[in-house]
Amino acid sequence: MENLLGSLLIASGSLMDPNFRRAVVVITEHNDEGTMGLVLNRPAEVTVAEAAPALTTVTAADSPVFIGGPVQPEAAIVLADFGSFTPETRIVVGTIGLLGALDEVPMPEIKRARVFAGYAGWGPGQLEAEMDEDSWIVEDALADDVFTDEPLRLWSSILQRKGGSYRMLALMPADPSMN
Repeated sequence: MENLLGSLLIASGSLMDPNFRRAVVVITEHNDEGTMGLVLNRPAEVTVAEAAPALTTVTAADSPVFIGGPVQPEAAIVLADFGSFTPETRIVVGTIGLLGALDEVPMPEIKRARVFAGYAGWGPGQLEAEMDEDSWIVEDALADDVFTDEPLRLWSSILQRKGGSYRMLALMPADPSMN
């Protein structure tokens, strides 16, 4: 399988796991040891100031923390759009990557950032098996997807952009029995 680093995984209509139903995940790591990603469309009701005050140096205090996935929900992960890089910067797509330690010297320039609680993770071959079951739809990530102002509409908007039969899926109600 091709390396999915920087790709989006869009939950298919058949994926019913509550952690991933209608989720959009940006892949931040994909190798022989497994896959890691962050769910982009699950803002929490808690702010960065409330959950991780130290991170208000990289994003607005009133920004929501996003639920990045079910693995290590106590871990804070920062996805940033960098204006400059350091050798330690782990780029995901374009100028977007994972922020390392806050005491990194020199600190890279950050244009914007999001804080995530936890992450999504798959062991070796696990994601590939889920893709064989058509649980996920792959799409190239855009910076505007990662930092959308409308995270709750992200799943539908990416499927609409993808076009074709995906437009029909984008219109599917959250509860198909309500159709």
